[in-house]
Amino acid sequence: MLRKKGPTVAQAKSKQAILAVQRQGEDVETSKKWAAGQNKQHSITKNTAKLDRETEELHHDRVTLEVGKVIPQGRQSKGLMQKVQATKINEKPQVIAHYEGGRAIPKNQVVGKIERAIGLKLWGKAIGKPIAKGPRAK
Repeated sequence: MLRKKGPTVAQAKSKQAILAVQRQGEDVETSKKWAAGQNKQHSITKNTAKLDRETEELHHDRVTLEVGKVIPQGRQSKGLMQKVQATKINEKPQVIAHYEGGRAIPKNQVVGKIERAIGLKLWGKAIGKPIAKGPRAK
């Protein structure tokens, strides 16, 4: 006895199969899955950036202009160009430019690298003072 195989899952879900069943008068329940098959675990709405620009409460802290002026002074005293300093601390030249222009959102790791490269403090009350070289306190 020969049996006729039914449609495969992909064929049963196709638009043509759904239309054929609807033409026969049967009820068909369809649902559209949002972001199905995509990596959308952490969705960020477009309104977040808009809110960030419009409200003053949600602004990011930037590097101060004082720090922005100390970095080129220290860099030039060592005779380094932005590109050379960036290579020395394993960062892109744009990162140095952003910190010098006061446009960067400060990251402790990057600021620490820049401090060690130019030998000047960039945090706290002693901004622009030389870093004291000696044994570290435990």
